[in-house]
Amino acid sequence: MALSWNEIRNRAIAFSREWENETSEHAEAKSFWDGFFYVFGVSRRRVAAFEKHVHKASGADGFIDLFWPGHMLAEHKSKGKDLGRAFDQAIDYFPGLKDKELPRYVVVSDFARIRIHDLDTDQETEFELKDFHKHVEQFGFISGYQAREFKEQDPVNIKAAEQLGKLHDALADIGYEGHQLEVYLVRLLFCMFAEDTGIFMPAAAFEDYLHARTSDDGADLAARLNELFDTLNTHPDNRFKNLDEQLADFPYVNGKLFEENLRTASFDATMRQTLLDCCALDWGQISPAIFGSLFQGIMDPQQRRNLGAHYTSEKNILKLIGPLFLDDLKVEFKKANSKPKLQAFHEKLARLQFFDPACGCGNFLVITYRELRLLELEVIKKLYFSDTQQLSLDAVDTYVKVNVDQFHGIEIEEWPSQIARVAMWLIDHQMNVLVGQTFGQAIVRIPLVKSANIVHGNALTLDWEEVIASERCHYVLGNPPFVGAKYMNDAQRADSQSVFAGIKSGGLLDFVAAWYVKAAEYLGDNNKAAFVSTNSICQGEQVGVLWPPLFEAGITIHFAHRTFQWNNEARGKAAVHCVIIGFGRQHSAQRTIFDYSDIRGEPTATEASNINPYLVDAPFVDISKRSKPLCDIPSLKFGNQPVDGGHLILTPEERSALLQKEPLADKYIRRFLGGAEFLQNKERYCLWLQNAQPSDLKKLPMVLERINKVKEFREASKRTATQELAKTPTQFAFISHENSDYLVVPKATSGRRNFVPVGFMKPSTIVSDLCLIAPRSELFHFGVLSSSMHNSWIRYVAGRLKSDYRYSVGIVYNNFPWPVDANEKHKQAIETAAQDVLDARALFPQSSLADLYDPLTMPPALVKAHQSLDKAVDAAYVPSGGKKSWASDAERVAFLFELYQQMTTE
Repeated sequence: MALSWNEIRNRAIAFSREWENETSEHAEAKSFWDGFFYVFGVSRRRVAAFEKHVHKASGADGFIDLFWPGHMLAEHKSKGKDLGRAFDQAIDYFPGLKDKELPRYVVVSDFARIRIHDLDTDQETEFELKDFHKHVEQFGFISGYQAREFKEQDPVNIKAAEQLGKLHDALADIGYEGHQLEVYLVRLLFCMFAEDTGIFMPAAAFEDYLHARTSDDGADLAARLNELFDTLNTHPDNRFKNLDEQLADFPYVNGKLFEENLRTASFDATMRQTLLDCCALDWGQISPAIFGSLFQGIMDPQQRRNLGAHYTSEKNILKLIGPLFLDDLKVEFKKANSKPKLQAFHEKLARLQFFDPACGCGNFLVITYRELRLLELEVIKKLYFSDTQQLSLDAVDTYVKVNVDQFHGIEIEEWPSQIARVAMWLIDHQMNVLVGQTFGQAIVRIPLVKSANIVHGNALTLDWEEVIASERCHYVLGNPPFVGAKYMNDAQRADSQSVFAGIKSGGLLDFVAAWYVKAAEYLGDNNKAAFVSTNSICQGEQVGVLWPPLFEAGITIHFAHRTFQWNNEARGKAAVHCVIIGFGRQHSAQRTIFDYSDIRGEPTATEASNINPYLVDAPFVDISKRSKPLCDIPSLKFGNQPVDGGHLILTPEERSALLQKEPLADKYIRRFLGGAEFLQNKERYCLWLQNAQPSDLKKLPMVLERINKVKEFREASKRTATQELAKTPTQFAFISHENSDYLVVPKATSGRRNFVPVGFMKPSTIVSDLCLIAPRSELFHFGVLSSSMHNSWIRYVAGRLKSDYRYSVGIVYNNFPWPVDANEKHKQAIETAAQDVLDARALFPQSSLADLYDPLTMPPALVKAHQSLDKAVDAAYVPSGGKKSWASDAERVAFLFELYQQMTTE
């Protein structure tokens, strides 16, 4: 099993430190490369050899420093030598290699620098040894990770949307708005697209019509546009015989796009010029997939400030459709090595049916259609390319079998559903243009005969079978809306709960989960689904609610992208952390997990034998919320909650000012820690008035003033329970503090850390409800909670806010399987190692826990102490011998899931 990226990065940092002062090529080069491969969990001896003998292009003998046939060739030099010459020397070995031995990567180094050349992409990267950990993903092929690259959309879409937005605002300002304005702009969009892509002939026909037929002041522009729209909606046989020649040249469009009678708009000179400025753009370069959502944003100036923030980029769509179906189709195409097989494959493409039950403006459908047409074009070229000189116009058209009526969608809002249908026509024409260019002929599917089946309706209340029967549908895909369980409006909550009926605790589920449940009911044995989702459905308590009934219904996960950050080229990028999950009823022989060492970067793919709802290669166990710990350990509970309006809390300055005037208050002031104070050594205090003598309080007017403000704050609350607390304004609203030492666990911590920092506190310190506390804990408990075993559990089981961990009592702590079979010797070893961790921290009194546990600044002494602790904890899990270490988080969690299953069964 491949190492996790966190582990690879840690090994890279250690490797850099070990070799930072080496200079001699001959003395240590072999050890350097042995260590280099170890970083990725691979024994160099298993894959690569030193001093491979080859004949150079000149005929002379040569010896490759390190050679991994078919993958990598490395050339090593002493420190300070020219890496460019080293690369040239490496390439000089190629003539002496067999074709199957030729490597994709050439790596050269002089100890201090490393340069990697990807010969497939012609990409070259050089970095200093100390920065190795920042570039490990580029060497992912060593440990079995396969890099995949996805491109973002062209920014020309943003410019086009902004220009059209100006026209929208001008029309809205004069009172032309609502449905009429929406349809009007769709028609203008179609006309501008049509004149730049050959639908209207000659080129620039629409812009020429505006110049020739309208006056500079724009007074007659609306009437001329009405004439044009009417012409586009009329078959040539039914047009007036004396129709102006320029109008008569426009084709019959049909498709109901120009059918509705709209109120006549009104233009002035500025508005006319704005429309002409729009025409000046090259609308043929616009992506219908992206522009659909941008165009929707035009309708609302408030949305336009964040234009493009809420649509799925082409890059993210390709991440989904690739493993869902496109990768398999491409493989099948390559294997079709005869004309009958190619023809059969072509017919298959024309039969495929796609369904997006939350299609919005059609982004997924458009990109899917485009990719299917591109693949079909390759089929046509392979079947008929030698005959292209003889193809007639009709013949080219008949060779194109894939069409927009293979695509289906549901959209709850009318306007996006209209855009989706038009976007499919636009992408269809763009692909027809491409086919025409390829074969030297033109294809224009005008008038519009076929269209995508876009249903305006509520996907959660509609029967999907009425849109397209499951037995006809091959793939369900899309990006259902992201709304957290606590943030749904009344309509969304009612719709989702109707879907979740029968699912225990369904009210905990996010809105997107409803599409998974509906899809599970809809899917048969011969179709599959994949959705982009918020990562919440694969974390925390939602896993135990959503996935057991799906698995009981026969659903299995076929592929998954672990958490990545949603991004695009638009302004105001949406900072949403997503997963992609592909699933179906049928068994999948090949399962793939796409992992992100950097959530903003590119994924790497690894094969898996099984994918559970935590998106790890391990069996699924139902880890539901538990009220008490699974094992015999101290209870973990919430810290103390003030509910005081801030009046019982003191900054260092407020504490000093108070003590200057009322020194008697000192015995009632305690150090107060929330998550930030605990992790970052921030200073804060609180008035802790448990058992305070009333006679003392009477002598402290400043303290009394604060108590009175607490009382007023609670009385003003709308919550009855808070109003009741006004009767005891000297007390915190919730008190969990005990007069004993206790462990502190922050409820939220950065996802960058390899360890969630845990610490001991004295009873003189009060911890807020932003932390969790475990009174009467011992070094043994601190050691296990601070180990890699427990932190691996956190990374896969805990909920997250974006990529930060959200530690919980009911899911994470209470369900964690402790080493219950550990003997006294193992417990003593853990306690000793745990104390060493605390001692290592104490060596750096000026550093906060946040500093100490930053992977880039973690002191070597602390790293070593945690390594010793890990060995002690790992040994306690297998006290009778056997395996004593785990290579990755995934291996640890798979082991813990199995142990959890044993404990809960017993």
